[in-house]
Amino acid sequence: MRAGFGQFRDATPEYLQFAAQFGATDVLLNTPNLPGVNGRWELSDLVKLRLTVEQWGLSLSALENVPTHFYDQIMLGGPRRDQQIENMIATVRNIARAGIPIFGYNWMPSHVWRTPPKAIRGAALATAFDYDFSKSMPLTHGREYSEEEMWENLEDWIRVITPVAEEEGIRLGIHPCDPPVPELGGVPQLLRSFEAYKRLIEIYPSPSNAIEFCQGTFSEMTDDIYEMIRYFGSREKILYVHFRNVSGPVPTFHEEFVNTGYVDMHKAMRIYHEVGFDGFLIDDHVPHTHGDTAWGHRGRAFANGYIQGLIEGVTKEAAERAGG
Repeated sequence: MRAGFGQFRDATPEYLQFAAQFGATDVLLNTPNLPGVNGRWELSDLVKLRLTVEQWGLSLSALENVPTHFYDQIMLGGPRRDQQIENMIATVRNIARAGIPIFGYNWMPSHVWRTPPKAIRGAALATAFDYDFSKSMPLTHGREYSEEEMWENLEDWIRVITPVAEEEGIRLGIHPCDPPVPELGGVPQLLRSFEAYKRLIEIYPSPSNAIEFCQGTFSEMTDDIYEMIRYFGSREKILYVHFRNVSGPVPTFHEEFVNTGYVDMHKAMRIYHEVGFDGFLIDDHVPHTHGDTAWGHRGRAFANGYIQGLIEGVTKEAAERAGG
């Protein structure tokens, strides 16, 4: 297991030096600022991005998310669906051929939702969610969509893109819907439960059809977080982990510091180790603390240091047990 930094958009010297100084080995870029000509990313731009990261002794291990307008019609079954599928196939091929092994994305045309924030430890501000509050929000895409049509769209996409990923030697994973509630703005949140993810990985059984395991969002679900880590980890379906904590599951929750939520993070890390997870874990959302930057340098340094400490701790514990 390795510690990485995520949620950069731009591979700037500032961010890459920060990641290198704080001991990361892996970098994940979230919706990087690439030209995106005609709704796709080009190979030359992706190669330049990887080389920029590698100049700092880091590995560009994953890209997370393309602009939503690259594939919103795929998710919603819109009139430009076929054109977007063609462009997304080209983008996935280019990511793979640029030497970037993982592409994580989401199935949330309405994006992540939060309601007013909450003050937590030391008056730090954390994002929060109240499902009742969100029900008063208007439709986000003009009408209500059914679970059946959204699942049909997802299944069609998985059956199209997974063979492409296999051919190119890249792995794909979908982020859970955040928050994991039945619907938001008239759009069902499909990937909101243990059972939904079991269904997902069986649409097209393949190492390339996997999971972007946002532990924070999985912890917002009403299912057992430790059981989900063990189930998907033992099946080698977890590509990488957003290692964050929350106050509890839906319908209401707020985010927490990595060591103050309801999930026992030491126990979680131990399970990742026990099932043989060999990927990387990153900080994700962090509370806004006094004097921090908008991106959250202080909060992310704290979260990443905690991750590195847990990795070292559970690794040494396992070695000691094995040695008797």
